[in-house]
This record gives sequence, C-alpha cells and structure tokens, in this order.
Amino acid sequence: MRLEGKVCIVTGVGAGIGEAIAVRFAEEGARLVLNDIHRPNGQRTLAKVRDAGAAAVLAVADIASEDGARSISEAAIAEFGQIDVVVNNAADFTQKNIEDATLADWHKVFSVNVFGTAMVAKYAIPAMKARRRGSIVNIASMSGVIAQADFATYNASKGAVLTLTRCMAKDLAPWNIRVNTVCPGCVVTSASFREIERMGLTFEQWSSQVAPGHILNRLGEPMEIANPVLFLASDEASFITAEHLMVDGGYVWH
Repeated sequence: MRLEGKVCIVTGVGAGIGEAIAVRFAEEGARLVLNDIHRPNGQRTLAKVRDAGAAAVLAVADIASEDGARSISEAAIAEFGQIDVVVNNAADFTQKNIEDATLADWHKVFSVNVFGTAMVAKYAIPAMKARRRGSIVNIASMSGVIAQADFATYNASKGAVLTLTRCMAKDLAPWNIRVNTVCPGCVVTSASFREIERMGLTFEQWSSQVAPGHILNRLGEPMEIANPVLFLASDEASFITAEHLMVDGGYVWH
C-alpha cells in the first residue's frame, strides 16, 4: 500500500485523469480530499473511492478563486489533520490561436491552469512544512513543450506549469517537499470529446489523425497517467524532484 496513512488532495476528480488518479490512490491506501467544481461529478468519484475502501471527503470549489483553493486544504485539515500529497489536476481547456484569443480567454485558462495550481499548492504547503515532507504533482501536458496549431492559450498555460514546478521544487526542497510534473499525451477523456465536437469530427476520424503522432501509435487511457502520478506521489520517488515526466506514448520524440 504505497500511500497508506497519507492524506492526498486531488483536484479535478469529476472525470478522466482526475477520476483515475483518485481511484488509484484509494487502492493504495490514501485518505483523500477530492475536489471538483461540479458537485454531481465529484460525488460520483467520491462514491467510487469509498467503494475502494478509502476514507474520503469532497471539497466542491473553483480553484480559480483564491477562497476556493484555500477551502480545499481547510477541508483536509478539518477532516484528517494533515496533508501529505497534492495532485494539481484540474484544468481549463481553452484552446485558441493568438489572433482569435481574447484577453478573457487568456485570463480563463491561466486562472485555472497556472494561478489555481499555484493557489492550491500555496495553502497546502504550510501543513507539509510542519511535517517536513510532502509531494506535489502538477499535471501539465505534452502541449507544454511543443507547438500546436490553434493551441496557443492552452500550450502557454501548460508551459508555465512546467516552470512553476521547478521553481516550487527549488523553494520547497529545504522542507523535503518534492515537486514534479506529469505531462500526458493524448488521452481519451471527456475533454477529448469536447475537442472532437469543436473540430466537427467523429471519434474515429479524430483518433486516426491523432494516434499516429505517438510512437506507440495509439491514444492513452486515464489509468496510464494515474500510475506514474502514483509513483511520483509515493516514497518510491523520494529522490526525484523538479522533473517533468513525459507520459505521452513518445509523441514529442516522434
């Protein structure tokens, strides 16, 4: 049980990668504080992790709000008295090119992907410092390290997460708090289907376009991201910090 006794915050658990991370953590003995902006989606995942035997609570909050971000750590301390792991998974998927993007679009994507990630970590860090240990795993994307047409807003935000991660790792190392990033490739989630709809394609058409971009010539599944996140969150990764782990089926090297 790699997370037995650890209190873990996971944001954006309502579906896809966040849901898979929450379930995988539950299977490994974590006590969980689950966050989602949508109560029904969060409650569905809450039921799944409890079915897996985990003690868990749901913190419904918008991490783009500082009060919302703060409330997640407050829920963790109120329920469990400590925080050991934070997984910043919640994301906004505003994807526009530089000409089409409005200032409101830029604020929207950065308020979640960068500012929200920073604020969730900010309010969890004091509890980690008190225990002089912890692990923060930020979910970025392969989009943070490559250029993609019509993705400027999203890619810029995920690139910022990569730099934020390394700065956090440097600042928090004296307290034995590790900070790393997982960068998924194309993973089949509800966000994928929103993108498919935006592009006016069928799933088969989209998949035939996107899958060959990966060396493995296929799309990823949420649990294939959850397992590397589990590794970085666990003590098995005790000498790993400030790293960006590409979990992209070889996309960036294709």
